[in-house]
Amino acid sequence: MTSPLHVMTVFGTRPDAVKMAPVVLELQRYEPHVQVKVVVTGQHREMLDQVLQVFRITPHHDLNIMQHGQTLTQITVRVLEGLDALLRAQKPHVLLAQGDTTTTFVAALAAFYHQVAFGHVEAGLRTYHKYNPFPEEMNRRLAGAIADFHFAPTPKARENLLREGVQPESIWVTGNTGIDALLMVAEKPYPMTDPLLQQALASPLRTVLLTAHRRENWGEPLRRICIAVRRLVERFEDIQVVFPMHRNPLVRQTATEVLGGVARVILT
Repeated sequence: MTSPLHVMTVFGTRPDAVKMAPVVLELQRYEPHVQVKVVVTGQHREMLDQVLQVFRITPHHDLNIMQHGQTLTQITVRVLEGLDALLRAQKPHVLLAQGDTTTTFVAALAAFYHQVAFGHVEAGLRTYHKYNPFPEEMNRRLAGAIADFHFAPTPKARENLLREGVQPESIWVTGNTGIDALLMVAEKPYPMTDPLLQQALASPLRTVLLTAHRRENWGEPLRRICIAVRRLVERFEDIQVVFPMHRNPLVRQTATEVLGGVARVILT
């Protein structure tokens, strides 16, 4: 009997979990021919756990690295040490990680150190600006330099990889797994327990869902975004804006100062 393919998936943030959930669930369909191990780093603790609950994914290993106020260097060191021990013990055939987080870059590096094939989901996205987005642009470029398998979301992403010298036979244009996750969630009725969200869903107003929390937008850029949102709802009386604020206090403070108490803006 042929031994199963041992695939380890690694993710640590809420966006990672959203986009890796369809991949994990699809791989699980091929068990026992594929043995899937889910490793989470806990880079975003509470927000990560929310996604795992929605998709009913139970990690096999949790590095639980989250500490208040941790730096990028501290995240890098903790993830690398945790994955080093796991890879030495588990010896997977393939390690998969998604996108451009520090967890993804370090997962690629750990796979390289252990000579484990690395697959990069959402490969080939580029701005070619070293510090924008920071640190994501270099995270994904460095992960791409190590990757053996490149799963590009778009033809444009594939073109980027080809220009960088990646061999065509190692690139697959797969579409964006975030869309797969969206479609999976849309098929199921999820009850809204937040009274404000229940009110928004029952409203005849057109609803705009807003997210804005990128590191490069902290401070004045985010303030300008919020001011623009306030002007939009003042101008268009038939819309409401639902803004699920990131837990980062810098984001919440700015959003609350500018949009708190504004009619038809729902902050959650």
